[in-house]
Amino acid sequence: MIKVYGNLLPEPKMNYPTDSLQHLFDYWWIKDKSNKVQKGSLIYAFVPYVEQVPITLTPVGRKKADQHDEAKIYISPLRIKDRRPRKDLPVAALSIHDDEIWTAFRAKKRPCLVIGEEMPEVAAKLTRNMPKRATAPTLLVAPYYGAVKYGKRSGYNTAIVERIRHAEYPQFFWDTLPIPGGIESILRFDHIQSIGFHYYAYELTGFRLSDEAISEFLNDWIKWFLFGGLPEKSIILDYQKEIKSIFT
Repeated sequence: MIKVYGNLLPEPKMNYPTDSLQHLFDYWWIKDKSNKVQKGSLIYAFVPYVEQVPITLTPVGRKKADQHDEAKIYISPLRIKDRRPRKDLPVAALSIHDDEIWTAFRAKKRPCLVIGEEMPEVAAKLTRNMPKRATAPTLLVAPYYGAVKYGKRSGYNTAIVERIRHAEYPQFFWDTLPIPGGIESILRFDHIQSIGFHYYAYELTGFRLSDEAISEFLNDWIKWFLFGGLPEKSIILDYQKEIKSIFT
């Protein structure tokens, strides 16, 4: 029988392959009934595709002279060195400052891993006369992408999936998610980004990484990705050495 610890219900280990890092842990994903987002939480969020050349939206005129809530838009590549003279086009929905532009991104609802801890809240008396965005809380997340090719999904080549599963790249991590329809997925640490902390911005899945997975995998992996090295006693180093002895 599995013992329940408060709001956390450990799940029997998923059927991970023996050449995966997850196979070394007693528990990887656990059910979390706390209804709280925290480091290691698995959530859903709409996150943008990271395009090599972003897109900018430029209002070029109103559809009707007396309508200020609709506009004609010109879409073009956003080149950092292009000059962008501001045009006086009072469109209420597209009002921006002189040094701002509008950009557009394709986005998709994806599973995401919460990377950062909840930050201390700034006292309201310290933020008077300031825009809310200056201190509004955010979540730092890394998105998952499907690894398997099917239908219109491009997926990843099997050769690179194996290398990712064997922890060869700090920017990629292989996993199988515990959510309905969960399949092999690639976690992109190089796509870490902020999303709003408002409940409109994310959806809980009811799962998070176990404490052991957070302390021995997530914390060490983030150090590897950000600083280029793993702690001397990291389980990830032991795993890499074992994998290298078998597969090379």
